Amino acid sequence: MSLDKKYIDQFINVTSKAAIASFHLVGKKDKIAADQAAVDTMRTELNKIDMTGEIVIGEGSLDEAPMLFTGEILGRKNGPKFDIAVDPLEGTNFAANNLPGALSVIAVAEKGNLLKAPETYMHKIATAKVEKGLIDLDYPIKKNIENLAEFKNTTPSNLTACILDRPRHKKIIEDLLKLKVKIKLITDGDVAGALLVTKPIYNVDIFLGIGGGPEGVLAAAALDAYDCHFQGKFIFDNEKDINDAKIMGIDDLNKKYEIKEIIKGDTIFCASAITDTMAMKGVIPEDNDYYITETLIAHKLTMNNNLSIEKRRMLFDYPKN
Repeated sequence: MSLDKKYIDQFINVTSKAAIASFHLVGKKDKIAADQAAVDTMRTELNKIDMTGEIVIGEGSLDEAPMLFTGEILGRKNGPKFDIAVDPLEGTNFAANNLPGALSVIAVAEKGNLLKAPETYMHKIATAKVEKGLIDLDYPIKKNIENLAEFKNTTPSNLTACILDRPRHKKIIEDLLKLKVKIKLITDGDVAGALLVTKPIYNVDIFLGIGGGPEGVLAAAALDAYDCHFQGKFIFDNEKDINDAKIMGIDDLNKKYEIKEIIKGDTIFCASAITDTMAMKGVIPEDNDYYITETLIAHKLTMNNNLSIEKRRMLFDYPKN
């Protein structure tokens, strides 16, 4: 089944308004307040939609997050049942410091079609569409890079790899440099980082490394719509994470997830720019409480692998303190 296209506009509205709410705190050096503004607004807007939507990836468990917590049921409870993954403010540091890269993100699938991800880290690898078996998390870096270069009829020195700038990636970065691969380091925002493989204009051939598991599922929802390659493997290194995984029904703690095991069926993915991100401008205020927002939309069954970015003028009543 496909998701009714009427919901696209409604979910664009959700991320756009969350982006605008957070925009008012951009550059204020308070990432918690910027995140909370996005959370509050996203929850309010989701509750206006004719649906029964379960948050399967949210701000954390109920004891950690009073709103948009994993398991929360939102909507008017009178429509179709959806699984919803949210990151109301991806790139909290970007917003707090008025830097490019802050997004408000949501992914929606039919009930049971979106993997419930524990709050733990995940090994990830993503590329544009490649032949089956060409790129794999279990391969050494050298094999993946040489396979990708051969597939693209080029050399490793012409490839660009995107990776989070973290001490844990020291060995991966060293291996990439030995192969003369160009490296694009990002400080935060690995949903946006993974999405850089979707179009040649972003000049990123492969995204890899360890990042958040929930963010991996969100990225997979968009990458699936673009027919990209993605694999993820959760990291369970303490008893709490292992117990949480078992409660979620994850029995094989070493499982490598293919994209079709993370997201099934039709999906709607929306990412509204709070600050300039990818090919999108951040929120632009105009007169009389009008704001221009730009949103990347991926609707799997209607997009035909074309990048879909919409610019919208929105009326939003938000107190200007």
